[in-house]
Amino acid sequence: MAVVVLGSINMDLTTYVPRLPAPGETLFGSSFITVPGGKGFNQAVAAGRLGAPTQFIGRVGDDAFGKGVLELVADEPVDISGILVDPDSGTGLAVISVDEAAENAIIVISGANMTHDGREVARTREALQSANVLLLQMESPLETSLAAAQAAQDTGATVIFDPAPAKPLPAEAYQLCHVMTPNELETEVLVGFRPANQTEAAKAAEILLERGVDTAVIKLGAQGVYYQSAAESGFVEPFTVNAIDTVAAGDAFNGGLAVALAEERPLPEAIRWGAAAGALATTKPGASSAMPTRAELEQLLKK
Repeated sequence: MAVVVLGSINMDLTTYVPRLPAPGETLFGSSFITVPGGKGFNQAVAAGRLGAPTQFIGRVGDDAFGKGVLELVADEPVDISGILVDPDSGTGLAVISVDEAAENAIIVISGANMTHDGREVARTREALQSANVLLLQMESPLETSLAAAQAAQDTGATVIFDPAPAKPLPAEAYQLCHVMTPNELETEVLVGFRPANQTEAAKAAEILLERGVDTAVIKLGAQGVYYQSAAESGFVEPFTVNAIDTVAAGDAFNGGLAVALAEERPLPEAIRWGAAAGALATTKPGASSAMPTRAELEQLLKK
């Protein structure tokens, strides 16, 4: 089966530095890369590279960055026919610094990503006629994402909602979401406390389920992933890898989870797929460029 991703697409301008600068400080960096990014497109690339037929719905500006993004993404295993070129907006940009400990600081200029409207919803609805999973995030207008989630409900598709960047959500968002995948910080914004262990993650998951989410997936960073639904719960230990850049690890997680669910794999296995994909993404520089392949994921899962 197939995956549809509605969300953001950016040009990422990434610098690698010894440490993140303090306010007012100038540092010399070691290298610089320019690659496509945006949570939505990163997740689409992850799903495509992991083997699912994937269509991305989004918007770029009619500018040099937009032309550059479209040229760079043309070789990815993703259907990009759903990308609209907006003559009235600039392409989304992300300015990223990554330090030697693989920590990052990111400034996002949303541009065309925040101009999504009914046209994106219509393209998503059409794409869902041949897909069974919809991936959503928070780098485009929430009302557009919720309308797309309703379209997915109408077609019977599973809605995976990544509530990032974090902000409080209306009740409707929980009720239209089948799977919600916050990290510790996003969980704190949603439920009022930051889970530091499995016990606290379980308490947070209970709150999300009470609000209407079918399955809550709490990502605890280097500690692992806790998941809970009405029928089952569990914890996936982190995979051990040599991390150099954590920028798009969460996006890779969602892409891996989406592909596993699209293939109708059991929930515990789908969470492991997400965790493995997220770990692999930290071993490469960049955002969409760091998304793992199916062969890489299967090799890590065997270890």
